Amino acid sequence: MKVLISADMEGTCGVVSWVQVIPPDVGGAGRATSTVEYERARMRMTKEVNAAIEGAFAAGADEVIVNESHDGMRNLIPEELHPGITYHDGTDPEPRVVGSVRFITGSDKEFSMMQGIQEPDIAAVFFTGYHARAGTPAAPLAHSFTGWVQDIRVDGVSMGEYGLNALVAGHYGVPVALVTGDDKAVAQTRELLGDAVVGVEVKEGYSTTAAIHLHPNRAQDLIREGAKRAVTNLASMKPYTLPHGATVEVELDHQSKVDAALRIPGVERTAWRTCSFQPADAAELMTVFRAILTAAGTQR
Repeated sequence: MKVLISADMEGTCGVVSWVQVIPPDVGGAGRATSTVEYERARMRMTKEVNAAIEGAFAAGADEVIVNESHDGMRNLIPEELHPGITYHDGTDPEPRVVGSVRFITGSDKEFSMMQGIQEPDIAAVFFTGYHARAGTPAAPLAHSFTGWVQDIRVDGVSMGEYGLNALVAGHYGVPVALVTGDDKAVAQTRELLGDAVVGVEVKEGYSTTAAIHLHPNRAQDLIREGAKRAVTNLASMKPYTLPHGATVEVELDHQSKVDAALRIPGVERTAWRTCSFQPADAAELMTVFRAILTAAGTQR
């Protein structure tokens, strides 16, 4: 059984400030950075991913692919990632791999946070370190892909990164089995995808920049247990799929960004700061949505 982990960072235990999650090399233009804070946060991020890997292996998975999904998509510490599992019975000259780990880095990827879903035989998707959607009160670092996307709606249903990424997984017939992060992120994901999705809350938000956290070791223990439970109960999970003929609306923070998005074929303005399109499927949804982000991101 093969599991894909989409690993974000804002939902990591102990994280409440942008300074903790902005890689120093992509800071600037008013984005404060701290190498010390960032390095601590990326280590905890890596350990939470490792806990999810260990739980998946404990439940019978034989391969895990980790897709780095946070800003720049080069935040996990490769040397600290779980190395996989080998078995040596004393008779074979070489150990036998019974649990392999591969990881994907870099930001120029067809499916962005869901890269790797195209691999054959993916049975489950895990979301680790996830955060709530833009505008959510008392949700640490809540946003939807960027700081200037105000809302994303699919047939009127508001969703964040967790929703669009689940639709891409569903396009390939794969369910989301686990979500870890703050309490609002976990609640929103399970509300959208169903209670069968295992949720692990590592912190409870007080505001956009404050939370009460579990001890990081305890958070990792719960993620390990949750991942094991998710794989064990996979038969109860269902893929989340895009309705036929669905309309996707993207609300931005300025009309000029919508002006730029209108250059994309099939994208129309439906309000001063909102554009919409009707994708043929979830793969096209992600392609057009990323094009909107690219076009709108050129407007300052």
